[in-house]
Amino acid sequence: MLNDITLGQYIPSNSLIHRLDPRTKIIGLLLYISGIFIVESYLAYAFLGAFGITVVRLSEVPIKMILRSLKPLWFIVLFTALIHLFVTPGTPIMTVGSFTMTWEGLDQGLLMGIRLLLLMSFATLLTYTTSPIALTDAIERLLKPLSRFGVPAHELAMMMTIALRFIPTLIDETDRIMKAQRSRGADFSSGSLLRRVRCLIPLLVPLFISAFRRADELAVAMEARCYRGGDHRTRMHTLAYTSLDRNAYIAVFVLLAIIIAIRIGKTCYGM
Repeated sequence: MLNDITLGQYIPSNSLIHRLDPRTKIIGLLLYISGIFIVESYLAYAFLGAFGITVVRLSEVPIKMILRSLKPLWFIVLFTALIHLFVTPGTPIMTVGSFTMTWEGLDQGLLMGIRLLLLMSFATLLTYTTSPIALTDAIERLLKPLSRFGVPAHELAMMMTIALRFIPTLIDETDRIMKAQRSRGADFSSGSLLRRVRCLIPLLVPLFISAFRRADELAVAMEARCYRGGDHRTRMHTLAYTSLDRNAYIAVFVLLAIIIAIRIGKTCYGM
């Protein structure tokens, strides 16, 4: 299960998506997420899904990696769909005890599940195609206008990128600790829920110790390299937009225009 959490991993390649400016990918992701929360019909989701599949093909990221990143999300998707199925009022399908399943709840549950899957797949695709250094520079440049109001843009960008980068590292560390404790007789998969929670305590203590140790080692390494924050910092590679980024923005805005038109048409004409 832990090996299926792939958020924060980077897959080197020279695809069209990898060559995009990281600012384009971040803004494109935010616009795509906005589109996900705008749509209310299967037709609009079909356009979003087709766009997502096209981006995945252009990124040259193996489809099995995308499906692997979605695996931990299936329980949340199923749980959310069941809540909508039994809570949303409407035309009843059948009654189970004191709960009634409705067609409207089934429709809302399916739409919410598709929304979560699209959201997770695009978020992981960003880290798959963007190196941590490029991601840091992009976030810092995007937050730079807020520095006029006292917002530490460089420090925030560095913290977010380090947190994202350490997700795979902490997952590997957790897996090693669990295997070591299983070899000593620990059982994390049987018994009541309360017993399983208690069994996690011996796992969390060494994990926190390891995380603090890694954080201290990182701080020492940064100080040894004379890191002094973002003031007067130079970069080997300067971010610059190209025609490829312009075409990417055009594609995203065309997608947004289509799904907004679909929503307006559904509202006005009952499409």
